[in-house]
Amino acid sequence: MKANSIRIWECIFVLAAVSYALRVLPLTLIRKPIQNRFVRSFLYYIPYATLSVMTVPAIFSVTSNPLAGIAALILAGLTAWFSSNLFLSAAVASIAVLIVQMLV
Repeated sequence: MKANSIRIWECIFVLAAVSYALRVLPLTLIRKPIQNRFVRSFLYYIPYATLSVMTVPAIFSVTSNPLAGIAALILAGLTAWFSSNLFLSAAVASIAVLIVQMLV
């Protein structure tokens, strides 16, 4: 039992060190502004890609019926495209899930 406890603390320490290094190294290694257009555009889109990778699978798995998730995704996407309002998009998606869950 004691060896297992030590192993857990070792894993936590390694995880913390790697997480800290990933945040500190770019600040220490890159001192001047990035001039490369490709790298700048790549770094610009990383937050959107990460958010999409986390959100889209959750949309399909959070409801008991995948059809409700699909309807919510489509309606929220259309609402966001035409209104550019995050609150309205979230409200439309929630209402779509509620309606589809009641109908199906």
